[in-house]
Amino acid sequence: MTELSQVSVTALKGVGEAMAEKLAKVGLENLQDVLFHLPLRYQDRTRVVPIGHLRPGQDAVIEGTVSCADVVMGRRRSLVVRIQDGTGGLSLRFYHFSNAQKEGLKRGTRIRCYGEARPGASGLEIYHPEYRAITGDEPPPVDETLTPVYPLTEGLTQQRLRQLCMQTLTLLGPSSLPDWLPTELARDYQLAPLADAIRYLHHPPADADVDELALGHHWAQHRLAFEELLTHQLSQQRLRESMRSLRAPAMPKATKLPAKYLANLGFTPTGAQQRVGNEIAYDLSQHEPMLRLIQGDVGAGKTVVAALAALQALEAGYQVALMAPTEILAEQHFITFKRWLEPLGIEVAWLAGKLKGKNRAAALEQIANGAPMVVGTHALFQEEVQFKNLALAIIDEQHRFGVQQRLALRQKGVGGRMCPHQLIMTATPIPRTLAMSAYADLDTSILDELPPGRTPVNTVLVTDTRRVEVIERVRGACAEGRQAYWVCTLIEESEELTCQAAETTYEDLTAALGELKVGLIHGRMKPVEKAAVMAEFKAGNLQLLVATTVIEVGVDVPNASLMIIENPERLGLAQLHQLRGRVGRGSAASHCVLLYHPPLSQIGRQRLGIMRETNDGFVIAEKDLELRGPGEMLGTRQTGLLQFKVADLMRDADLLPAVRDAAQALLERWPDHVSPLLDRWLRHGQQYGQV
Repeated sequence: MTELSQVSVTALKGVGEAMAEKLAKVGLENLQDVLFHLPLRYQDRTRVVPIGHLRPGQDAVIEGTVSCADVVMGRRRSLVVRIQDGTGGLSLRFYHFSNAQKEGLKRGTRIRCYGEARPGASGLEIYHPEYRAITGDEPPPVDETLTPVYPLTEGLTQQRLRQLCMQTLTLLGPSSLPDWLPTELARDYQLAPLADAIRYLHHPPADADVDELALGHHWAQHRLAFEELLTHQLSQQRLRESMRSLRAPAMPKATKLPAKYLANLGFTPTGAQQRVGNEIAYDLSQHEPMLRLIQGDVGAGKTVVAALAALQALEAGYQVALMAPTEILAEQHFITFKRWLEPLGIEVAWLAGKLKGKNRAAALEQIANGAPMVVGTHALFQEEVQFKNLALAIIDEQHRFGVQQRLALRQKGVGGRMCPHQLIMTATPIPRTLAMSAYADLDTSILDELPPGRTPVNTVLVTDTRRVEVIERVRGACAEGRQAYWVCTLIEESEELTCQAAETTYEDLTAALGELKVGLIHGRMKPVEKAAVMAEFKAGNLQLLVATTVIEVGVDVPNASLMIIENPERLGLAQLHQLRGRVGRGSAASHCVLLYHPPLSQIGRQRLGIMRETNDGFVIAEKDLELRGPGEMLGTRQTGLLQFKVADLMRDADLLPAVRDAAQALLERWPDHVSPLLDRWLRHGQQYGQV
């Protein structure tokens, strides 16, 4: 029998070219796709529920006799049909109806209908139910299995999709849908046969546990989620292998430059910085490309570790590129690295998207001629940027860059043949469950120690009705010689309105705090203007800085010890934690005021409560994942995380350790099963493994 993955959907009865196009929109091109297009939920049409037992919000099949049918003139004209079954009564309401329909629902007609019972003016009502008249003494049989509800696209009905799935299920057999999980593996992890799981999920029996299915905890879902997560893991392993199979420049551990750098630094690196620094130094001395992720909480000193890595490559005579996702952060890195490296006689070049004309041409020439240290935005990925001998790429805030961009770096290596080592930094701690799945192609190092002298930030929640008190608090802090931030957050996702709000806030605060020097920084300003304001604030010439969330990452002013965040309920936890990390960078006690607008939603209350309770970025990341889900945290587009058909990273987190082991076993013992699995699950997703 032919494998279903090789049979086009046009082989099904009633599927011509037009229908095939519609099916392709939901990723259904062959019969295997149809079987893996699983229901979103189920309707229980396997029993008739007495009207008296119905609960509001319940979908149910009911039977009854029509007692009256009237056209009612309300805000919209509707046909209201009253039915009774001896246990109670219920109204059926139709907004779209014909005279023939009204005639067919005369008093005394027995009908069976299906729909959702909702509270109405006269007890429970069902809007636009599916219904049919019952003729004769014998009522029609009820369904024997739960009714699946599938994801649809325009021009596809549930009925049509159910018929196509029914047709395809009749062709399901061991040779038409091979189970690529070896029997031994399935037994070890107590996984049911694939065909049994697929059959069950398309047509659960009448006694199936609907709640268990709704929660995704059923054995059949568990079987498919395991296979899907396993495939995702294999694709990442394959990506890792393809990167590891390349050659990278092996660079001996540096001695001269790091010693000079540390002598100028003015403090000794923490134990964690030294440990991670040694891990990186070892990786850089190997011939295979380093792929290492450094996770460190806000202020853990990732940049110092990155600088030590850069010096190893620079001492060996190679180029280093450092990339950041925003101009403000890239500029900050540029200033920092100039300050650190120029005293060592190392030239630092700069490239950003906004650099135009002669300046851009000069920067491109400088890089092509071998400027040792290059700092910029993702403009460094562009094709026209040619490096002379790039050996190390440092990427800041990895979750803003996609897997594909990481791969694009390979072409930038020495002579286009050698692959640069990659060091990826993030100040957004990634929960272990996500790191195991989203970053399975990377080695991870954690900076779990804050530099000495850092003080935990005290966080308070204040309602915006006490705004005047908060302004006085700013006045008091600045009078003591401290500096403060006032952050305006996004208004309905509009950058323009947020910038306007920041300008208004700036004017209000300048008027209220006449004796203070107030600065303003937002996303619509030119990079030069932003840099100038930041420099003034850093130098202490401005006491208060009104800003949008452009200051979220990397801005370092140790004298700033107070931060006000307006409307913090609009932001995710990770972003709030990043913003709060701009204070507490010196030795003075620091405070963060979350100035919220009541009433808060339940999630809003939870989020802000967590911010008040903990300064630990990893705890915050776990909570953020629970409240928001993985796609939002990592940037859905880049990671493809929400393209899971069955699996859910939060719900199935407990499967990940077993999935990793199973992936390893499959690669070692059954390598020929890997490609068919990738083809089955990832053909429409991101092509992680095919690089």
